[in-house]
Amino acid sequence: MVFHPDLLEIGRRAKQAARQLAFASTESKNNALLAMSEALINNEQDILRANSLDVQAAEEKGLKRSLVNRLSLTSARIAQISQALKDVVALRDPVGEGEVWTRPNGLRIQQTRVPLGVVAMIYEARPNVTVDAAALCLKSGNVVILRGGSEALESNRVLARVIAEAAEDSGLPSGCIQLITETSREWVQQLMRMNDYVDVIIPRGGAGLIQAVVQNATVPVIETGTGMCHAFIDREADYEKAIPIVINAKTQSPGVCNALETMLVDEAIAEDFLPLIGEVLKSHQVELKGCPKTCEILSYAVPAAPEDWVEEHLDLILSVKVVPGLDGALDHIYQYSTKHSETIITENYSRAQRFLREIDAAVVYVNASTRFTDGGRFGFGAEIGISTQKLHARGPMGLRELTTIKYMVYGDGQIV
Repeated sequence: MVFHPDLLEIGRRAKQAARQLAFASTESKNNALLAMSEALINNEQDILRANSLDVQAAEEKGLKRSLVNRLSLTSARIAQISQALKDVVALRDPVGEGEVWTRPNGLRIQQTRVPLGVVAMIYEARPNVTVDAAALCLKSGNVVILRGGSEALESNRVLARVIAEAAEDSGLPSGCIQLITETSREWVQQLMRMNDYVDVIIPRGGAGLIQAVVQNATVPVIETGTGMCHAFIDREADYEKAIPIVINAKTQSPGVCNALETMLVDEAIAEDFLPLIGEVLKSHQVELKGCPKTCEILSYAVPAAPEDWVEEHLDLILSVKVVPGLDGALDHIYQYSTKHSETIITENYSRAQRFLREIDAAVVYVNASTRFTDGGRFGFGAEIGISTQKLHARGPMGLRELTTIKYMVYGDGQIV
């Protein structure tokens, strides 16, 4: 493939910066993060002006309200993003961690954690990802190439410039944080094949984006999650737990990957439980799309289409299905899960344990909201994404997941 000269230059700068950043001290990386945090606050007005252009364009295009909300920045959100950088400073640097052992022939083997190298982030209209990804990559010794969605282009231009300048002014190598501002698909296609310059690609966004990267990239991909998250309400559920959990999982932030998309209800309690939860969901303006039994019980539910069990709503819409007990729930989840986050609400220990054991997902819960699938809520600090694959990393990806290992072997003439 012939690469655009400007993209090649981005790759060359990234590769050169990675060679230096891999050996940066924890102190120098932390100082850069603090400078980046301060720079965001100092440039708040520039950031908000740029963001207002993106929001206005998104509203004129008629984008979903949940997507516009994710795109929008305020003074409070900028303060939160700034604080997130400080939170990363407080996290333990994984680079250099490891263990040492000695073999019977005297060889001393040291396993140590090292950066992945150059990480390319391809993501959609979430300006905070620009900063979160840069912070996590930098702290773990990785250079980052950022390619955000066109909807957030103006915001990302300013955010990337502000934090890159702050990092470089703090002594980190030029090119350690770079933003691709060309929005054409051709550039993305080229980026996904830059094996000589990019070590790993992490896509973060909707199913279409993720699958496009997985299917077209020659650079190794860490697949982050489309979140077709389910909650199963067991016949022995405590309603006082179940209702708040469902409301939180669906309504707190409906446009994110760990939000609840489908509720499965045991047929033994459906006629009792559905009217209770239905009224509460209605009060939160949640539209219900139900199976025939659900629609029979709830007159205000609309019939679910086949795609409602497959696609993320990312909005105040919930698919609801009555199932024949735990086996029915397991069968439905097995068919439709994206292996992100699944939860069971029950007071029955054996069924809870069976759900935990048999569900194949990155995170499986008992009596808790799927909204906890988050690097911060897990104690990892910020996250770069939720991995739904099984190789290298799974679940919330923090600093440690942005490193790999190498072995350093010390000998004294051994040949056998």
